[in-house]
Amino acid sequence: MFKTLRISFSLRNTYRVNGILYSLKQIPLLKKILPQTLYKVKGLKIFANVLSAIWEVVSIFIGKFLYFITMIFGIGILYEKTPVDQTYLHILLLLTFIGAWMNTNLFNPTRDKYYAMILMRMNAREYTLVNYMYTIIKVIIGFMPFSILFGLQKGIPLWLCLLIPFSVAGVKMAVAASSLWDYEKRGLVYNENKLRKYLWVMIGLVLIATYGLPAIGIVFPSIVSIVLFLVFIPAGCVGLWKILNFQGYREINQQLLAQLNNQMDSAKQAVKKSTEKTISTDTSITSKRKGFEYLNELFIKRHQKILWKATKKITFVCTVLVCVGLLVLYLAPEAKDKVNKLILNWLPYFTFIMYAINRGTGFTRALFMNCDHSLLTYSFYKQPGFILKLFRIRLREIMKINVVPALVIGAGLPLLLYASGGTDNPLNYIVLFVSILSMSLFFSIHYLTIYYLLQPYNAGSEMKSGTYQIIMSVTYFVCFVMMQVQMPILVFGIACIIFCILYSIVACILVYRLASKTFRLRT
Repeated sequence: MFKTLRISFSLRNTYRVNGILYSLKQIPLLKKILPQTLYKVKGLKIFANVLSAIWEVVSIFIGKFLYFITMIFGIGILYEKTPVDQTYLHILLLLTFIGAWMNTNLFNPTRDKYYAMILMRMNAREYTLVNYMYTIIKVIIGFMPFSILFGLQKGIPLWLCLLIPFSVAGVKMAVAASSLWDYEKRGLVYNENKLRKYLWVMIGLVLIATYGLPAIGIVFPSIVSIVLFLVFIPAGCVGLWKILNFQGYREINQQLLAQLNNQMDSAKQAVKKSTEKTISTDTSITSKRKGFEYLNELFIKRHQKILWKATKKITFVCTVLVCVGLLVLYLAPEAKDKVNKLILNWLPYFTFIMYAINRGTGFTRALFMNCDHSLLTYSFYKQPGFILKLFRIRLREIMKINVVPALVIGAGLPLLLYASGGTDNPLNYIVLFVSILSMSLFFSIHYLTIYYLLQPYNAGSEMKSGTYQIIMSVTYFVCFVMMQVQMPILVFGIACIIFCILYSIVACILVYRLASKTFRLRT
């Protein structure tokens, strides 16, 4: 058993280390320093192994922390009609039930399982059980500190905080065991990456109950939540007995891993067909412009569905939310003071919202897949002057796409501020509107600049830049942190506008000076 655990660790760590070394090689500043025989350098392999070990430890806790701080604790503070402790237990209980079905850890077909059980012919039962028990132990350890930290803040008894991680593990094992029994009875293999329709319906209903019921003042009584959490533990023991005694792990994994390869092939074909359907083949589409303006206008006209479909939906949702907000302020005057304070002091929160609705990633992916992957084979396309010219044209287009929902939000916030009691300084209305547009402009520039400076795709449209992924992760993290910041409109808004102007200037300079070297197909 320990040998199996060691081999599985070694296997997983090997391709994780290789991934780290490859990512280091993609960083522009390190690319010239690092040797071509990168994978043979002992010191770098030790460094990558250290990073891999650190990530193994950090990954146990970071996901659980984000889960508690956003899905449970963060959203829970919005409900004032229900007792704090009951709301906390209500949300945690129902999300635990959803997670047990969506993340079993037993029926997840992954590459490491394919390498171990199919290519290396390892004992499927032993490999599955060793890795599953390791995962369950990580769940308990990862949940424990945050269950105690956030639970005590919500008035949950310490003894229950200590038992909740075991309850989470218990319900996961109970659900996994029920799927094993179902396999023995009907021969159907459960795949957590390909849930059946009835499960999605059930998850949707439970999710509505999770967040919808507290909004109207209904939550499970504490005694009900506590009893269910306690029931999960013996249920998990029964499930563990079934998991340990089940004999058909090789048959199940063979079917799951066959589905994995089929899913990858079918997914590629589906993406290709889906993309082709959204691109107009109307030969009458043309343009009277010349040069890169001609190229850009044809691209925009033929890719209207890809570029504008999501933006229209987002704009509609934003419009509805603004109207609902105004209606709530009209029907519930007691909410005006709270809404007014939120708008005046929580403008940084909208950094994350503007990040979430920004279409930069989709725009740049469409540019590459349907235009640049072919044109980048021509040398004229990579000349500094042409690159900067096309960069400006494309920036104009992505700004058009992103500015539509930004205008709705930018106009809606001053309206909500005015309807909730207004402000003594009229300049707040103007800064509020302009700062939202500045955020939209920033993300438009940011994604296009990173695309030109790091161009992350190879000829097969596969993501091959570790630096690009790191920057995208840092962008997400900064925007997430901004959700926790309180700052007056004038202070944050003016700083945001100035930063956006400076970033625009720097971005153009960097693209002009560097893009001729970086804007290329990756190998």
